[in-house]
Amino acid sequence: MNHKKVHTPVAKKEPVKFKMHGDIRIDNYHWMRISDAQKNASVKDEHTQEVIDYLEVENTYYDTVMDYTKSFQEKLFLEMKGRIKEDDSSVPYKDNGYYYNIRYETGNQYPIYSRKKGSLKASEEVLFDVNKEANGYDYFHLGSLNVSPNNRFVVFATDTVSRRQYFLRIKDLKTGKILDDIIENTTGGSVWANDNKTIFYTKKNPTTLRSEKIYRHILGTPASEDVEVYHEKDETFGTYVTKSKSRQYIIIGSYSTVSTEAQFLDANNPFGEFQLIQPRERDHEYSVSHYGDSFYILTNKDKAINFKLMKTPVSSPSKENWVDVIPHRDDTLLESFSIFKDFLVLEERTNGLDKVRFKKWDESQDYYLPFDEETYTVGVYSNSEFDTDIIRYSYNSFTTPNSIIDFNMNTQEKTILKEQEVMDGKFVKSNYKSKRVWATARDGKKVPISLVYHKNTLLGKDTPILQYAYGSYGATIGDRFSTTRLSLLDRGFVYALAHIRGGQYLGREWYEDGKMLNKKNTFTDFVDCSKFLIENNYTSAQHLYAMGGSAGGLLMGVILNMNPELYNGVLAAVPFVDVVSTMLDESIPLTTGEFDEWGNPKNQEYYDYIKSYSPYDQVKAQNYPSILVTTGFHDSQVQYWEPAKWVAKLRELKTDNNVLLLKTNMGTGHGGASGRFDALKETAMDYTFLLALENKLVDTELINPE
Repeated sequence: MNHKKVHTPVAKKEPVKFKMHGDIRIDNYHWMRISDAQKNASVKDEHTQEVIDYLEVENTYYDTVMDYTKSFQEKLFLEMKGRIKEDDSSVPYKDNGYYYNIRYETGNQYPIYSRKKGSLKASEEVLFDVNKEANGYDYFHLGSLNVSPNNRFVVFATDTVSRRQYFLRIKDLKTGKILDDIIENTTGGSVWANDNKTIFYTKKNPTTLRSEKIYRHILGTPASEDVEVYHEKDETFGTYVTKSKSRQYIIIGSYSTVSTEAQFLDANNPFGEFQLIQPRERDHEYSVSHYGDSFYILTNKDKAINFKLMKTPVSSPSKENWVDVIPHRDDTLLESFSIFKDFLVLEERTNGLDKVRFKKWDESQDYYLPFDEETYTVGVYSNSEFDTDIIRYSYNSFTTPNSIIDFNMNTQEKTILKEQEVMDGKFVKSNYKSKRVWATARDGKKVPISLVYHKNTLLGKDTPILQYAYGSYGATIGDRFSTTRLSLLDRGFVYALAHIRGGQYLGREWYEDGKMLNKKNTFTDFVDCSKFLIENNYTSAQHLYAMGGSAGGLLMGVILNMNPELYNGVLAAVPFVDVVSTMLDESIPLTTGEFDEWGNPKNQEYYDYIKSYSPYDQVKAQNYPSILVTTGFHDSQVQYWEPAKWVAKLRELKTDNNVLLLKTNMGTGHGGASGRFDALKETAMDYTFLLALENKLVDTELINPE
């Protein structure tokens, strides 16, 4: 890594004392926090400007230290861009008599949404050219398109700040005009009643951003006249509104980490009263679909930890009337299901692998899709059509680009509609290898690691490995193909995806064993996977790198404090690192809904446990590897000040001379850049950091391992 003679940023220290449960924490960098109002004010006050100036100093430091890699970053970006089919198009899908499509044109960052009536040969009707809509904005997102039952109107959501507070607007597709209706501060989602004029939507709390209220809007009326139909008053819950696939019912859902509740309304009677399906209970989760005279319910009722499928009459839907359709299985997680006129489709996970099961209602057929590869990812699309024998799914793996496939559930014939193209002309699937290995965690549990690498890469102590994981919220990170990752694999890197506890890769119990007072299993699993890779001669500490974002950024912060000697470099994206402070502050967006994931530190047992691993609280005087931290100034999920404070404290206490960089994108939030090419530039920045550390950069050119 190049070390120019530049002044390392030093943040001022203004001690602020926090006391809880008799414990005192001193936060020297609390001053870095500013409010949304301060951030968005047209004229910045002195304190706000001081914070912005500090972030810009850190950005300048990054630019100076990494200046010698700029031409290589650009080369890497162009290499990644060169693999993308710029004039790409999605596979059209049919919904309510129209074929909908999303396409990109060469040189443009954003999609064009269009549709054709009745046939793919019909003339194209452009709904939105997002490139035109985004003109003049640093960040722009348009999505959540929702067409009215009569196909005339479309509700759409826009976000120009990257804080996930969406405006809802309505376009008349007959006249092409945007109506005057405008609704602020929503989640983006909306539901039409069957009268083509009534819309239900979810409002956020303007401070905490919790999804807390459902409103009813009448087409052509001002938002000030909208009627609140539901208020979720429990601050640990959020709420949403959706519509059944049958289009007969509007459903309001309430959710926390461990509990859910649903109520329904006849979509033909939008002014009626919602009826509760089953009152919420602690540790009871359920989700609802409609078919015929029954609701089908995915639930963990009766300690069905891996979930089961039940059904109940619409006329009397409470749990005493629920009966099993697919019983609980100890070895199989039932993740989702789809209902068609003749088939029930189940998405399952066994031993970490996706399974898709087709079960005919008349029981004449019951079978699984066959897959050949050792590790892969398959996903069933929403498939909005109900009366069809054709289901659409996607398939890909670490070595197989994504395919979109139509499958006839009766004949079991499949038609590959589209295979992802790698446009540089160099990609050959057989040049890459993938496999799963199993590390033994310190408590004896076997933790799977999925590996992918170029066939010419020799595995040994000098082999660079990028180890990635997430490990929270029960989220399962699939073994998916990536065109950008090829830039690492072609340069001799191995990519290792560690399926650690906190995710649901090995079933619901795998998640339960990595949350709350079991959260440290997430971190020790990652470390034990690293030790496995080193001890089994896949790599060495001099060539092992770690990467994670958001809750995975928390993971990076913990492993840096626990075992910094295992890694040559770490990438932490939008990292959640000041866990105690955030979980104690219920004014911060999303905090209250997180209590069932991390625990509420107002309870001393959780306070002590969280503090014992919270990265910001556990930074100490020791050597750390080289670190790149990235964040977004407008992030609503992990506020920018968490990584900024963490980097300042690391600078203060670390005892090494390794590089520590903070890069804040002043125009984006949690998800990074909105344009497809701008997002590639961020990936190129990350990969350049890794390759520079691996000493493969010489005069901004790369030594090819072949």
